[in-house]
Amino acid sequence: MTSPSFPAPRVSPWVLSAFWFGTAFHWLLLLLILMPANVVRFVGEEQKGTYLGLLTALGAVLALVLPPIIGARSDRTGRRLPYIRLGLGVNLAGLGVMAWAASALSGMGGFWVYVLGFLLVQFGNNYATAPYSALIPQLVPPAQRGHYSGVMGLLQAAGQLLGAVAAFVVGLLGWPALVSFGLIAVVLLVPALVTLRGVPEDAAAALAPNTPPLTWQQLFAYPPFLWVFVTRVLFALGQYSVQPFLQYYNADVLRQPEPETSTSIMLVCIIAGSIASALIGGRISDRVGRKPVIYVAGTVMAAAALLLLVAPGYPAALVLAVVFGLGFGAFTSVDWALGSDALPSASSYARDMGIWHVAFVAPQLSSAPQGALLDWGNTQGPNVGYTLVFGGAALFFLAGVVLVRNVPEVVRRRPLTQPDGNL
Repeated sequence: MTSPSFPAPRVSPWVLSAFWFGTAFHWLLLLLILMPANVVRFVGEEQKGTYLGLLTALGAVLALVLPPIIGARSDRTGRRLPYIRLGLGVNLAGLGVMAWAASALSGMGGFWVYVLGFLLVQFGNNYATAPYSALIPQLVPPAQRGHYSGVMGLLQAAGQLLGAVAAFVVGLLGWPALVSFGLIAVVLLVPALVTLRGVPEDAAAALAPNTPPLTWQQLFAYPPFLWVFVTRVLFALGQYSVQPFLQYYNADVLRQPEPETSTSIMLVCIIAGSIASALIGGRISDRVGRKPVIYVAGTVMAAAALLLLVAPGYPAALVLAVVFGLGFGAFTSVDWALGSDALPSASSYARDMGIWHVAFVAPQLSSAPQGALLDWGNTQGPNVGYTLVFGGAALFFLAGVVLVRNVPEVVRRRPLTQPDGNL
């Protein structure tokens, strides 16, 4: 396996990860707020679930297939930033098509134009983020990846928090589609420009291969990558066992009269907790290693998922949401660093990060069987479905904690004190 030497990073972690802030805002507002509302207008109440599911599935297919392909092409051409620029442009064009369809068209004809816009958005965003994902493992020494990964996790959580606030404002003020999509475009574009202008072209150039890239079979035969991939799948399964059903949990278990509002508040609590722990989790992992942080974070998330089943009321559930967020933020801050450390070859960073990204995207498809399990369980007794689904989430998290022990600790740890004596 190639082992490149790393000079000191030439770009700050805030500049390097600025684009992740914009993409987090982009996806939260688009997927959770605008698309569900727009689909209802196009197809009506009776078919909204079917067509929203179709739209989401089409996007998931692109998100699964495109990153490894574009990542491999970026590795072969030795270029990163041109792909980000082109993908960003297509992403913005797709938002324009969606905005036009949502504001000017109606009925099924308008819906299929809207679908076209969404596919452009998915294509452009994945086209850009595939080579972008390679920049942390390529530019940052292993001993500093925890810090850079923590900054990335913090900016993603901050983008989601801003998206949640924007969603509330959009609903409160009833902004027209053009304004809402324009807001997404601006918040996506400005941080992207910060990253594109702040990362030098020569620094972002893909490393010249010293050896041929590994085949997919060889990549998954490499134990560090295999176990990082498997554990990321398990943590993502835990997340998607709970996240899609929080609104139903608020209505059925917590008996909240306005479950949409109470769920929004709960999401804000989760995001606030993740912001609080993201940066510190990454820094700690640079000093003590990645896996101890994963052990704690996964155990905290599992415990919170189980305790939500016995929460005595909404205030207690909000406290548990903050606790879950603390674990989730610490996990995400280390997750990217652990994945970067496990890459076997510097000649295929973008392709391999694209393949690793599949471990997060594919479990999203589990929401359908999880929803069926929820419905079946609730027919067997009061809230039995929630016990099955939330209990399953805890098992996924704990399995991830146990199996991450198989990942070799390859990071060169930083000393607990710097030469000047400061932490």
